[in-house]
Parts: sequence; C-alpha cells; structure tokens
Amino acid sequence: MRGIGEQPDNPAPAERRAHDRQIVQMASELDLPRPSRERTFRPVSIERLDQALLDALIRLVELLEEPALVPRLAPLIQQEITVRLLTGRYGPQLHHLVAVGSPSHQIAKAVAWLKQNFTHMLHVDDLAARTHMSPSTFRLHFRAITGMSPLQFQKQLRLQEARQLMLNQSLDAGNAGGRVGYESASQFSREYSRLFGAPPQRDIKRMRFI
Repeated sequence: MRGIGEQPDNPAPAERRAHDRQIVQMASELDLPRPSRERTFRPVSIERLDQALLDALIRLVELLEEPALVPRLAPLIQQEITVRLLTGRYGPQLHHLVAVGSPSHQIAKAVAWLKQNFTHMLHVDDLAARTHMSPSTFRLHFRAITGMSPLQFQKQLRLQEARQLMLNQSLDAGNAGGRVGYESASQFSREYSRLFGAPPQRDIKRMRFI
C-alpha cells in the first residue's frame, strides 16, 4: 500500500528520513523546545485523537477520491497534521522520536554540520548537544563511525580544503590556512606536513607534476 503522493519506486527508508527531516524542521520553525534527554518516552502509545486532527486525517483520506488534486492539496494537509501533532499533547514524543534517532544517524548529522562549518572554532560539547548525546558518548560514537575524534575530523577537512585552495586558486600557504580557520601559520604548516608528508609549498609543486 502506498501513501498519498508517494511514488511506487521510492524506497520507504528514504521517505521516512524525508518525513523525519520535515518534522524536525517544522518543530524548529515553530520554536518548540528540544526533547529532554532525561525525559522517558514510550516507544508506542495509544491516544484518543482530538477532533481537529481527526478532521485533517479524514480530509487527507478523502482526497484519494480526487487524484488530480492530490499533488496540490496533500502536502498542505500533511503539513497541517504535522503542526497539529507537534503542538498537541503528542508533540514532545513525536519530536523525540525523529530528533533523537539512532547514534549512526545522529553522527551522520554531526558530520554533515562539520563539513559546512569546519572553518569555525569547534566546541565538541555544543556539537554533542546537537545530537542529544553527552560529550563522552558523542566522542565514543563519533570515533567508532569515522575512525577519528571530532577535532581530528575537523582538522582533516580544513587541511584538505586548504590544499585545494592552493592547488586550484594559487593561494599561498598563509592565505589558505587563514581561509580555513588557522590563526597560526606555523601550526598550519606543521599539521599540513603531518597529513600530506611534505610542507605546503613542496606538496603543491609535487601535486602539479602528478
């Protein structure tokens, strides 16, 4: 059985991930508080639907009788249902289910955030909070999945980007290091040599002859 607006070839896990992202985004737009790690939620619960939510669900089902209107109206009704769920008594549990997720899913989100923000100073405790984990648990899962610590991962992202800047935009080492977040040229050169096996200038000359 397919849901309204669902394409038959779309994999169900991808659909669920997309729905989860929409719920988290909607909770953010509504400025709802993040679920507390200390609060205990039941994995399954049965609740009586309030009338407004029930009406929206009925309208969504009845829309199946008008296939031409599904692409236009189904997303609007689904959005209404999401808002009513998040702002009703089911809200904290729903937000918890999609925001907390599995460790691998949460670490993947942390990695994606790092890839977009690696030039900024990294506060591991803040990144751990984004994944709803304690700092120690976050470090443990991050290393298990990526093979390195968050700081090592950020450092590698910075150095890889600096290498590309020097190679493709002809920046010198000082400018490339500063562009990716290094304040010390000597530290940049030292860490660059450790990762790539040669100081920046020599490494870039070698890369251009490959």
